[in-house]
Amino acid sequence: MRAALLSRYNTPTDITDVPDPACPRDGAIVAVHACGVCRSDHHAWKGADPDVDLPHVMGHEFAGEILETGAECHAFAVGDRVTAPFILGCGTCPDCRGGEPTICDHQQVIGFSQWGAFAERVAIPRADFNLVRLPDAMDYAAAAGMGCRVTTSFRAVVDRAKTQPGEWLVVHGCGGVGLSAIMIGTAIGAQVLAVDVNDEALTLARSLGANATLNASDVPDVGTAVRDMTQGGAHVSLDALGITATFHNSLKSLRKMGRHVQIGMPLGPHATPDLPLLDLVYSRQITLHGTRGIGADRFAVLFDMIAAGRLDPARLVTHRIGLSGLNTALAAMDGYTGAGVTVVDDMTG
Repeated sequence: MRAALLSRYNTPTDITDVPDPACPRDGAIVAVHACGVCRSDHHAWKGADPDVDLPHVMGHEFAGEILETGAECHAFAVGDRVTAPFILGCGTCPDCRGGEPTICDHQQVIGFSQWGAFAERVAIPRADFNLVRLPDAMDYAAAAGMGCRVTTSFRAVVDRAKTQPGEWLVVHGCGGVGLSAIMIGTAIGAQVLAVDVNDEALTLARSLGANATLNASDVPDVGTAVRDMTQGGAHVSLDALGITATFHNSLKSLRKMGRHVQIGMPLGPHATPDLPLLDLVYSRQITLHGTRGIGADRFAVLFDMIAAGRLDPARLVTHRIGLSGLNTALAAMDGYTGAGVTVVDDMTG
């Protein structure tokens, strides 16, 4: 099959032929029709993710059609249109059985701990537990653009922060995951303030429902500016980037008893930031939540929102490319320019 093979970190992938994946007995082989290009892929490409062993095929935001099923896969059949969360749970441990597969001790992660979907085919183990049927009307590229960004944001905004209608939701970082959070916050009736340093991203954020925007480079203190704009501070604030500056800005943006959710993955020096425990966490009694991925069972709620016209993930997709364009897309993520989501929707081109 055709795939983008990473043989050395921080160098272009080779668009080449690799062996087809074997079908797991409890799994399925999916023909990949589209796969999103995510900042997490950029982390893997740079060599910042410890789960990645070379040579490797990245890509975790896929959508496609089942080509083959294993003998122990009973809930899906050849021809089904599917996607999956990027964290694949074992389905049998206490965490999975309790509805929390994203913290499964036996998890596999598509495109990181196993070969991913920047390829014509991808293998999904434990398919009955992990695969998700796509609505008939959903375009493959839209489903891939939804990928980990919309699903992770949904869990952050709805499940972890339990954001309520009318509350102020402040999103720090308007990349794909931040824009997704803005769409979801708008859909549930929150008041949304988008914060970024890129005016193009802020314009897109407003078009997706943000009530207000703030260019962080225009103010001396983001936290003070946000509290002024939201009449006391955010009820919920998200760090959608994962760097020390946005983490601190998110905490300082909160009102008393506010909830911070860490969506962006902190790496290197950003993994251990200073925490103003006395002034913020203790005195203002804020709450810190982590979030990573979503379980397959929560996709149904998202699909219902889409069917009802409250959410349109296709609006996030701003660029569609062939597999040969992947290296350019990854290199562009060295900076924080551009806006929206790039999707590979031609695995042969």
